[in-house]
This record gives sequence, C-alpha cells and structure tokens, in this order.
Amino acid sequence: RYTQRHARTAAAASPSFSRSLGSMVFFFTPTSEVCSTSSEESLPEGTVFYMGKDKYENEDLIKYGLDEDVWFHVDKLSSAHVYLRPPRGCTIEDMPQGVIDACCALVKANSIEGSKKSEVDVVYTPWTNLRKESRMEVGQIGFFDNKQVTKVGHVKKNNEVVNKLNKTKVESYPDLSAERDARDAIKRQEGKERARESKKEQLEEERRKKEDEELRSYDRIMDEDKMQSNAALREAAKKKSVAELEEDFM
Repeated sequence: RYTQRHARTAAAASPSFSRSLGSMVFFFTPTSEVCSTSSEESLPEGTVFYMGKDKYENEDLIKYGLDEDVWFHVDKLSSAHVYLRPPRGCTIEDMPQGVIDACCALVKANSIEGSKKSEVDVVYTPWTNLRKESRMEVGQIGFFDNKQVTKVGHVKKNNEVVNKLNKTKVESYPDLSAERDARDAIKRQEGKERARESKKEQLEEERRKKEDEELRSYDRIMDEDKMQSNAALREAAKKKSVAELEEDFM
C-alpha cells in the first residue's frame, strides 16, 4: 500500500515528484512560552511559522505567499526561507518581540553555515516586497524596496527555542496555488462587500444633504403667494393714513 511515508521517501529522492504532490512545507506552532511573551504581550491566536524543505519548495513559497506573510533569511548566507504568518487582520506590528526573536533563531538553526557561527545577522521583510525575476537562480530573490527590509543583528544560537518549535513541527504537502486562489477569492468578495457598503453610505449621505437643503430652502418654509414685500406694506400704511385723514376732515 502506498503511504505518506512512501511519498516522503520519493519526494526526498526527487524534487520534481515532491512538486507533483504539492510542495513539502514544514509548519511550526509558536506558543507564548516559546516566544517568551508576557501577559501584556499576548501572542495572537493562529500565528504560525513555516518553511520549505529546500530551494525548490522555496520557489513555490515565493510565488504563492499571502499578503500578511513575513519572510526571514540569514543575511548574506544560505539558509532556509522561514515565514511568519500572522492571523488574518494582524500584521508584524501586532507581533510581540519574542515572535521575531523565535523566527530569527529558527532561520539561524536552518542555515548550514549560519548554524555553525556564534552569531549572524537576519533580515526580514513582507512577502509582498519579494521580487523574483526569470534570470534569478532557483530560490534566489531580491526586493522591490530595500527600505522595507529590517535587519536584526547579532542573532545567537537558541537551542531551547528551536527545540520547542521542532516539537510542534508538522510536515505537509499543501496545494499552495489553490490556497492562494481561495484567499484571493475571499479578498475579492470582501472588496465587493466594502464597495457595496461604501456605495450605501454615499447614497445615505446624499439623502441627508438633500434633506438639509430642503429644510433650509425658503420654498419649504414660506408660501410666497401669501407674502407681502416691505414696500407693499409701507404703501398700504400710507393709503390707510390718507383715508383716515379725509374721514376726520369730513
């Protein structure tokens, strides 16, 4: 019987076979304990780390990441591409510093050369800032905007954190393209709902403005057919005075 274990063995021997199954991705579940977060810095529920098995999987991760993903890599050395995926609605700004530190420790541990050094520098940037060109080698990337790249200096080995993360490690073969398509469909639907809500608010605002204009209009307050001008009132007063004088004289 063909089992997942056989699939893993075949995938390890043949990157093209692995890609036919779906990219081999390792997922890690950080906890507040692992990330050394305090009660004041709670870890957003649903936060995950993930990375590809090798440079071929990295290609798919580069291509099919999600907008909220954050990419980590050892600076100027070969290493795994580690991604932080916050829950939807969150960004890296919502992450406690311990989460950043844990990602840095994980990416250092998964660098052949970097893991042997006492300390390394690690860079991270939003997935949306990754630039891939056809001339680049497999697994190689650039950046659209270097100002969006953050460097963490002097990252030291942290076996305690890495070992705890490895205990949560799950090997999976997700269909990254399908997952991306599903997320894009959700975003399109949300965009349509926002557009409908915006249109509704616009119509409501126009209605309120029209009502205000009508309330301020003299046509709604006064009936001009029953109004007399100041000049007409003065003329009537004069005529009345003359008649009264004539009556008094007679």
